Amino acid sequence: MDYIDLLNKRYATKAMNGKVAPQDKINKILEAIRLAPTSSGLQPFEVFVITDKEVKSKIKEIAWNQSQVTDCSHLLVFAAWDHYTADRINHMFDLTNEIRGFKNEGWENYRQQLLATYPQKDPHKNFEHAARQTYIAFMSAITQAALVGLDSTPMEGFDSTALDSILGLKEKGLRSTLLLPVGYRDGEKDWLINLAKVRKPMKELVNYI
Repeated sequence: MDYIDLLNKRYATKAMNGKVAPQDKINKILEAIRLAPTSSGLQPFEVFVITDKEVKSKIKEIAWNQSQVTDCSHLLVFAAWDHYTADRINHMFDLTNEIRGFKNEGWENYRQQLLATYPQKDPHKNFEHAARQTYIAFMSAITQAALVGLDSTPMEGFDSTALDSILGLKEKGLRSTLLLPVGYRDGEKDWLINLAKVRKPMKELVNYI
């Protein structure tokens, strides 16, 4: 399917039917997340895949009781680093050297530049930067879900502090940013299913200079 056709087809599913998606489809979504670009290639986040019904129910309570949280097949939780630390930066640079099999002087100089900059910044500002990276990967997940025939619902409407507590994220040096229920639409309950997609016309969105 053409990429633009795919974007026209997908929508934020408002009701799901509880059907379990094949793991190979979920794996493709997770791989799309893993391959998404991030600033300096640091991938400053982790993804939690929730299938446990009890945990889903707890999350639903702090996510405006949105039914997709419990009726989806898999609930993806994106959680960004709470701070850019030297250990986290070094890990990704060391991993790059290991995979590529050599050290590059320019790359090592860039490592030192980041080490001299990020860890000294205010942790909250670093978190905000890391959180923005999750949105890039989030779009990859949404698109890949549509490509493999799964529905999804982008969600920011939840109590992040409560979610962090439910999943023990603070202890992991993480803070939740986004939810993505993935599964299959319930055609009888989903009020959005047959409505036209509404977006600004190009002339209101794009400016040529």
